[in-house]
Amino acid sequence: MITFEKFTMDDSGPIYGQIVRYVKRGIVAGRIENGDEMPSRRVLSATLGVNPNTIQKAYRMLEDEGIIQSHAGAKSYVVLDEAKVEAIREELAENDIGAMISALKQSGLTREEGLELIGRLWKE
Repeated sequence: MITFEKFTMDDSGPIYGQIVRYVKRGIVAGRIENGDEMPSRRVLSATLGVNPNTIQKAYRMLEDEGIIQSHAGAKSYVVLDEAKVEAIREELAENDIGAMISALKQSGLTREEGLELIGRLWKE
């Protein structure tokens, strides 16, 4: 069963989106694998202290992306293959790098200065 004990809410967007990102990050990190069981919507709602509709929206998004399968009255499970994991990895990386580039531009760094900074930090 997937646990949400390390999940922390922040101001980075709607809670349902944070739940979806948490699951996706768990997938690319190898903590969440094909066949893992998701907590029930009611249990996760109580655990996180959020409205059940918020959990329902997150699960619906995960279903629409083909990451989990749910059946009425049954448990929800993660459904993955290598191609799906790679697609999630690329999506997360692109979003994170895009946000970083925006921050670097807002800080007034040039492309070259940004690349130099990234290169230096990558080595550390």
